[in-house]
Amino acid sequence: MKKVLTYTVISAIALVCALNYTLFILPNRFAPSGLNGICTMIQYLTGISVGYLSLLINLPLALVVYKLVSKPLAVRSMVYVVVYSVGILILEQMDLSRFAYATDNGTSAILGPLVAGIIYGACYSLLVKGSAYSGGTDFVAAVIHKYRPEKSVFWMIFALNVVVALASFFVYDYQMEPVILCILYCFTSSTVTDRLMKSGRSAIRFEIITDYPQEISQAIIEKLHHSATLLPGKGMYRGKETSILICIVNKSQVTALAGIIRSYPHTFAAVSQVGEVMGNFKHLTNDGKEAHNFLDDGDGSTVT
Repeated sequence: MKKVLTYTVISAIALVCALNYTLFILPNRFAPSGLNGICTMIQYLTGISVGYLSLLINLPLALVVYKLVSKPLAVRSMVYVVVYSVGILILEQMDLSRFAYATDNGTSAILGPLVAGIIYGACYSLLVKGSAYSGGTDFVAAVIHKYRPEKSVFWMIFALNVVVALASFFVYDYQMEPVILCILYCFTSSTVTDRLMKSGRSAIRFEIITDYPQEISQAIIEKLHHSATLLPGKGMYRGKETSILICIVNKSQVTALAGIIRSYPHTFAAVSQVGEVMGNFKHLTNDGKEAHNFLDDGDGSTVT
């Protein structure tokens, strides 16, 4: 059932992205990021639908990923690509002009790519949680990471987006506006994706120096449903033995932990941001129950 739900979510995300493309990208005469941007410019020049072009480009790339990287990742990603492509082909046959936001009938040229970038960024973050990709440069990045994990694919994706932005100047009648809209879309979608991806994995680290380690640890366990690691310490000013508690909590629990710390005299903490927490441990809800991921993560081959 979890796999069925995962494929259902992936398909729903693909349909939302297809609708997003039809309503906010295609009517505004600009190319989005990645290989989709190249497909969009080819459609503008030749009239061949992005739905067909997306399948034509992503199918061989998916076969490479299936053979060399991960079968579940390739299958899930192709489910997205197929539903996305078919969704675009169906939506192109419908009259959505009253819902589409276009530069020539809207109040601002930037609103189309701005909204499109926000929607795609949110959809992409959900897609990765379902261990799937949207195709294109993601497939290329997966293959590179498989054989050269030390190599960063950031510059490859950045270079491709630069090519798309510059090419759009020549494709769209030698105008700067499509270039600017492409840059705006790339920035918005990547920023939203990054924020949403990190929001679920980031945390706050407390290093608590105290003479009441047992009492504070018990309060953390009872009130926050977290634990702490106890280390022996020594204050170098007076040479006094003390204790150090290391505890990592969610951002929403910072105020509660700060209240616990303030309840004990001569106790203070150094607080720092943690970019990601990983390991084999239980995720608990606010009421102390184990939280379960409702999506199947396949073999965990997605690179984030």
